[in-house]
Amino acid sequence: MATGVGGALRRAGGDAIELAAVGQGPLSLGQAVVTTAGTLAARIIIHAVSLDRDRRTSAVAIEEAVRNAMARARENHVTSIAFPALGTGVGGYPLDEAARITLATVRDELRHSPSIEAVTFALRGAAAYAAFQAAIHAVETSSAVGLEAGPG
Repeated sequence: MATGVGGALRRAGGDAIELAAVGQGPLSLGQAVVTTAGTLAARIIIHAVSLDRDRRTSAVAIEEAVRNAMARARENHVTSIAFPALGTGVGGYPLDEAARITLATVRDELRHSPSIEAVTFALRGAAAYAAFQAAIHAVETSSAVGLEAGPG
């Protein structure tokens, strides 16, 4: 958890987050686990594995990571969840495609997730924001659940 979102979580919330995550490993591509939020203002953190050991990813890996994160959210009765642009940093996956996959998967999973009232896409940089905003605008967003793309 030295780089990317994992590294940022550890730096902001403390080493307890990393220790809890590492204690549940090793994890396969697409899996998701729940840990403490450390000193962050959250109840839990759901860690979704979207990169393989060589730091590569794929559409399938991103979709499975999102699906499994949503499953952990249901199991923990969360009312809100945030997703980064999985696989697009170190993994180098194209932002537009990752946004489309993530949004489509979240929308599909929300049908099975009645406790989730809000989904936020916690993004870094104008390009990520634009990619997710375009994906949101490309689909009908009239559901009762608020979908937002915002800076992370």
